[in-house]
Amino acid sequence: MSSQPPNHARVAPVIPLRPQEPAAEPREPLWRDLVGDVLRRERLDQERTLKDVADAARISLPYLSEIERGRKEASSEVLAAAAHALGLDLGGLLSLVQSEFTRKAAVGRPVPGPYNGLCLVA
Repeated sequence: MSSQPPNHARVAPVIPLRPQEPAAEPREPLWRDLVGDVLRRERLDQERTLKDVADAARISLPYLSEIERGRKEASSEVLAAAAHALGLDLGGLLSLVQSEFTRKAAVGRPVPGPYNGLCLVA
């Protein structure tokens, strides 16, 4: 006989499952994320570089990059300068951001039908 102990199966302890938490409500998009998304989309649609737009707006390239990534809250003056560099006015930029907000806020939420679930008959 061998001097080695017999092979024993190793048993792993069973960890009880935690009850599933209810799904969190989808959060509304942040303003800075929406502004950044719109600025980036407009810049890319025009096939322009960050450097080109930053130079035209007289904004530092790293700062414009942070705005586009939603890392910084830009002042109205900076937003206006970035918008003008892209051929928009501040109102046009804000209008595009509002449309983006409406689109993203509606994702995952039921869209009411023409009767909003209520129909009255006489």
